[in-house]
Amino acid sequence: MRVVLAPMEGVIDDLMREILSEINPYDLVVTEFVRVVSQLLPEKVYYKLCPELRNGGLTASGTPVRIQLLGQHPSVMAENAHRAVELGSQGVDANFGCPAKMVNRSKGGAVLLQYPDTIHDIVKAMRDAVPNEQPVTAKIRLGFEDKSLFMENALAVYEAGASEIAIHARSKVDGYKPPAYWEYITEVRKRLPIPVIANGEIWSREDAIRCMDVTGCDNIMLGRGAMSLPNLAAAIKGEQAPYTWAQTLSLLLRYTQKQLIGKKSDYYPARVKQWFTYLNKQYPEADALFRELRVLKTTDEIVAILEKTYEQQNR
Repeated sequence: MRVVLAPMEGVIDDLMREILSEINPYDLVVTEFVRVVSQLLPEKVYYKLCPELRNGGLTASGTPVRIQLLGQHPSVMAENAHRAVELGSQGVDANFGCPAKMVNRSKGGAVLLQYPDTIHDIVKAMRDAVPNEQPVTAKIRLGFEDKSLFMENALAVYEAGASEIAIHARSKVDGYKPPAYWEYITEVRKRLPIPVIANGEIWSREDAIRCMDVTGCDNIMLGRGAMSLPNLAAAIKGEQAPYTWAQTLSLLLRYTQKQLIGKKSDYYPARVKQWFTYLNKQYPEADALFRELRVLKTTDEIVAILEKTYEQQNR
């Protein structure tokens, strides 16, 4: 079994990758996307988004990190793919799944699922630009407005020379609403000879087992579930019991300490509240605590509440 941490834009940044890879046996983590428009981006863009490049493309705990690119021009995507692996990324991934309206309006992300030929051309250009030993991969959804092109898009990725494909088992229009349509991934996995990574609605070890049973995949990708249950990958692999609320609260404080000594301390209130929107699904205690936190504006107020709650928990 192989478990990959998904590229969640605006959610799983380098600090979150560090925190989650420390406590989970992830086989790979994928970055938030680098937006590629019309030029080769400077190295500083890559180092800012993926500081793990300075550690050989590995998190502090040694998990491989792969940069994801989002764009619509094959030649420019190819140039940037070459740069990413040259700087130390463990392969490079193409984003054809982002449902954000702003991204789709500028012809990036999931909107390209309407154009399998363009997807093919982008992946092929990236594959041609990157050394053979480096993986070139792609993440797609099942479609844009509907799922009619799901197989054409998957074949486009494969025929362009991709090493593997991750599939979020919903269309763009489906958004993140349950259910995930894993049976479509089953069809792709039967057709493609490359590894297929199943993604969508995996919140527990039981969900992961059901997903693998339905799809026949032994590769899965975790996104919102990984934020909801912080040690989900370890639980899925049978290495740990799911974290208790006390363990998760302790992790929240570790995250807080790291966030406050870094350059992103200004973003702390928004980021920690964002994390709680995922934790609420797993822990009733998180929901109760979030009701207190959501009205607070300052970092000091939020940290004080978290520390007080932690002390009460450990009396």
